[in-house]
This record gives sequence, structure tokens and C-alpha cells, in this order.
Amino acid sequence: MTQSAPDRVLLVTGMSGAGKSTVLNTLEDMGWEVVDNLPFQLLDRLLATRAPEGASDARPLALGIDSRTRGFDAAQIVSRIQSRSKEGASRISILFLDCSGAELERRYSETRRRHPLAVDRPAVDGIARERELIAPLRLGADYLIDTTANSSHSLKQDIRTRFNDWGTAAMNVAVMSFGFARGLPRNADLVFDMRFLHNPYWVADLRPMTGQDAAVADYISSDTAYADAVSQIENLLLTLLPRYGAEGKAYVTIAFGCTGGRHRSVHVAERVSHLLAERGFAPTLSHRDLGLSGNGSVDEEDTETGKRPGK
Repeated sequence: MTQSAPDRVLLVTGMSGAGKSTVLNTLEDMGWEVVDNLPFQLLDRLLATRAPEGASDARPLALGIDSRTRGFDAAQIVSRIQSRSKEGASRISILFLDCSGAELERRYSETRRRHPLAVDRPAVDGIARERELIAPLRLGADYLIDTTANSSHSLKQDIRTRFNDWGTAAMNVAVMSFGFARGLPRNADLVFDMRFLHNPYWVADLRPMTGQDAAVADYISSDTAYADAVSQIENLLLTLLPRYGAEGKAYVTIAFGCTGGRHRSVHVAERVSHLLAERGFAPTLSHRDLGLSGNGSVDEEDTETGKRPGK
């Protein structure tokens, strides 16, 4: 669920090697607009081209700035941000990423990268120089994260937790039905086989119908295994989906299959999609094989025995 937030622009800065790229990539995955190393003099022009606050396509904006940014002046940046606030313009919050000198040295040594302020000198010299240059930003920061003991994964988790209520996009959940006879869907994350339920195909009056028809739904749900099995699947999904979201998974596709993809899988996909919508997941629903007509081919036969019931 999207919420409005008073701060819609976040300046991401800090020590080189402290995790700025990880933070920006995480925010981008969360649905933010992200611009890295934008000359600060162009900020007003950038903000003037963005959708106004409250517009349907307005998204939070993250700006990556550090000592490598052209025209970098930490004191001037802080002063400009404060001036914008006094002028009543969009408030810019500052996220500062700090890290101990020893850990930064270790990271540069491991990656064999050169510090941007010490191209021809030891990294420790560049780290000391940069810490001095960006001190005003650290003092003016709204959010301070020390990444000395952070792994990339834990930093991502921290960012999702801190900025989850800035109006970012929720995880995309898709529910679909399909027929095993025509192959597994290639993009499915979770697949549930509904072929253990009574098959309406073998009831002449129900065969032309689909899982969207009430008569077919009643027939399927009358199976003694139906209520318990489908409820357990629903409970499993309600447990898993929040965990996927917390891990930063952007897309989850849940697929329900039966033999032909027109009856059992369609009905269960419709039911589960309705439940997830009630619980706030806003799933998209699709039926891959629903438009394919049942013609008595092997698609609708019992794939486990290869025979029709009673044969």
C-alpha cells in the first residue's frame, strides 16, 4: 500500500566504499528514481522536470553525490539544501554512509580499486582527505548509517526498513493458471499441482464450462480434499509473501496447474487471487490456457494413467 511522505528527495552520500552503490541499487529496486553523480548545480533543473508531489507517477528521488561529483563542495551543498527548505521548496533529506578507515582500507585492498582521491598514493591518504572534505555533509545528515560491520545484504535490509514508507512500489504478485499438458510456465516462482482434485472434464455438462463458472466451482470444492488442501496453500502463501517482500524480491509469480488448464487450476487461481487482494497484495491474475478449447485430446485425459476414468 502506497503512503505519502513529507520527504521525497534523498541525497545519498558518504565515504567512498561505504556502500553508496548498494543503497542506490536497492532504492531503484524499490521503485525510486535514482540519479548518481549529478552535478549539484543541476539539481533545481532536475526537480523542475519531475512529476509534482501527489501525482500518480510521482516517485521518491534518490541522488547519489560524493567527492567524485563535479563541482563537489560539501558546505555549499548543505547550505543550498537549507536554503531550499527555507524557501518552501521540496525538502531534501541527507543519508550519510560512514565506515571506519580500517574497514575501508580492507575493502579497497580486497577489490584492488584505487581510492578516487588517492590514485597514485595509498588508500589511507585518500580516505583521510575525503573524510575532511565531506565532514559538513555528515554533520547535516538526517540519516547516518555506519556500514563498518554491515554486509551488502544487511545494508539492503536496513534501507528497505528505513525507507519502506516513502511511497515506494510494493512487490509485484502475479497469480496464474496453466495446463501441464502444454508445459510448465517459464517464469513461475511457486507451482501448485491441482490434479489431485476431481476433474470436471469428465462430467458432460461441466466439460464446456471453465473454472470461472459457479457449477464447476461447486463441483471442484465438493471434493473432500479441497477445503483442507487449498486452505493450507493459502496459509503458506500468506506466510511466504511478506518474507519475500522483506528480502527485496520485486516479482513473485504463483502458478496453479491442472491437466488442461481450464477447470481446476482456473478455479483455485481465482480463489487465491481474491484472497490475496483482500490481504492487500494487489495481485494480477491471468489464465494461460483458458482460451484453448477442450476437444477430447490427450490434454484433458488423466496424465498419470494415460486413460480415461473407468477405462
